[in-house]
Parts: sequence; C-alpha cells; structure tokens
Amino acid sequence: MKCVVLLSGGLDSSTVIAIALKDGCEAHALSFDYGQRHSRELESAKKIAEYFGVKHKIIKMDLRSIGGSALTDDIDVPSRDIEEIENEIPVTYVPARNTILLSYALAYAEVIDADYIYIGVNALDYSGYPDCRPEYIKAYEEMARLATKRGVEGRPIKIKAPLINMTKAEIIKTGMELGVPYEFTWSCYRGGKKACGKCDSCLLRLKGFMEAGYEDPLEYEEYPEFYEEYLKRRHENDSG
Repeated sequence: MKCVVLLSGGLDSSTVIAIALKDGCEAHALSFDYGQRHSRELESAKKIAEYFGVKHKIIKMDLRSIGGSALTDDIDVPSRDIEEIENEIPVTYVPARNTILLSYALAYAEVIDADYIYIGVNALDYSGYPDCRPEYIKAYEEMARLATKRGVEGRPIKIKAPLINMTKAEIIKTGMELGVPYEFTWSCYRGGKKACGKCDSCLLRLKGFMEAGYEDPLEYEEYPEFYEEYLKRRHENDSG
C-alpha cells in the first residue's frame, strides 16, 4: 500500500509521516520549495525523511510571484501573546496553498499508483486557516475522485488527515509514542538559527509541549512567559 505524505518539516507533518508508516504504508514524502520566507523547514524535511528512511521529492514552484502572505511577500510576521491568537485568518495564510500542494500530491499519487495522500492539517490548535478544516478535506477528496483517472475507474485516491481533530498536545504525545525526532523539526515562521518564540507557530508549538508535559527540544531566541513559568515549575519538581 503506497501513500504520498506532504512533508513540510514541521511538527505536524513529521508526526503524520510516522502515522503513515505505522499504518503500513510505503510512504513517499513530498515537500515544496515554493518561495517561502526561508528554507529552514526544507532542511528539516530532508532530515525527517532520512530519519524514517522514506523516498523524498522536493518540488520547486513560485508562490512568491503571487504573494499575499507574510510567508511569501514583504509583510512582517506578527509577534503577539498566546491569548491574542484567535480563529481569524492571519497574514501568514498563503492563498490556496493546501489546494495547490494537494494537487501536486494528487498527480504524484496517480503516477506512483498510491492509494492515499496524508496531510497534517489540524482544525483545533491552528491559526484560522480555511484549508485546514474537515469540510475542506472532504470537498477536496470528492474533487479528486471526479478529476482523476483512478477516480473514474472506481479506485479513488483517499485523503487522510489523522491530526484534524487533535489538539497540539495530543499530536505531540502521539509523535513521542511513535519516536518522532522533534529536534529535527522546524515550526517557526522566521528562518533564524533559533526559533523566535514569538510568532503564532512558535507559541502554539510551545503551548502544545507544555500541555503534553514535555520540553521542546528546539532552541529558541526567547521563551514566552507562560513557557518560562512551565519550565521553572518542571525543573523545581524534578529537583524536589
């Protein structure tokens, strides 16, 4: 049983590839150099694919020529407190990104005769992206059935989103059980040597590790106050 796994190099997609392998799939990882703000996440994707010993393809395209996002345009990535993150569409939303990436994955799945596409979208601890919702995945899967040779022949390619109804803490717990090397992953919207600890993605990641009861193995430029307090309590308990 073959599958295509969309692998960004982030926490969620790295957990998904471990789930796909647990499901018994022959996983083919697919990453994208789409003109994003930095290439740090692609370095992580390579490490994750190598760690799990899966085939890995990186496709280059240019979403920066379209722009419209803080990840593909000259728009500042916001810094804010965790309490300020709401389910509104932020400036880090890349227009139609998941639709574009899934379409490449769909074509690749047809070529290698894969039965499934795995994607790490999440509808709970996320930043309000419209292409991370269950109704979107359901609609895309129906489109894929109508639009492909396999679908017309009665062998539609299924879209699997195993994290869709999981909290970030549940995702991390699952990944830890499956041996995901989170020290290789990258979630920060900025591309420095260390994660910034200020952007939405860093905040949600650190909140997830805190709620899961683990320490994030990544290095950060600085921690938000809630995570500093968590580390202090954790270390006090360990020493006590």
